[in-house]
Amino acid sequence: MKHAHSRKADFDFNWPSAPLNVVLVSPEIPPNTGNIARLCAATGTRLHLVEPLGFQITDAQLRRAGLDYWDAVKVQVHPSWPACLAALKPARLFLFSTGSSRPYTQVEYRPGDTFVFGCETKGLPDELLAAHAGSVLGIPILTDHVRSLNLSSAVAVVVYEALRQLDARP
Repeated sequence: MKHAHSRKADFDFNWPSAPLNVVLVSPEIPPNTGNIARLCAATGTRLHLVEPLGFQITDAQLRRAGLDYWDAVKVQVHPSWPACLAALKPARLFLFSTGSSRPYTQVEYRPGDTFVFGCETKGLPDELLAAHAGSVLGIPILTDHVRSLNLSSAVAVVVYEALRQLDARP
């Protein structure tokens, strides 16, 4: 059941003419995917999950993290990366890796862009990164004590940067 929120503000915001796409390749942790689904519901972003998944779509933790927003998420499960690419036919895609020296802020995002993230423990496969070497981006972090950001945090950083840029354009 959706709850009314008395402090909800409606912003004057220019949503992209074509929705953004988030692709999770072999996600493993249900609450991360649930949080990302909630983000997608809040931003009109489409969510694509590439198998194998480390959980069942019906997993209670996944559902709980997404709360009651699942009906607002456009989610599609793909049996493989090639099947995902064939279904999406993205004009532009960006892959995210802790190994990239190109920051995500150095891109001018466009409506319909596709953002690809790997699983929580391994990231994206090396062959996938190599096949799209010119499109690999990273999020700056201090690496003295932290290997990477939480997957759902990384997705939120990127999606909202793209939306910020798209909102700022006339």
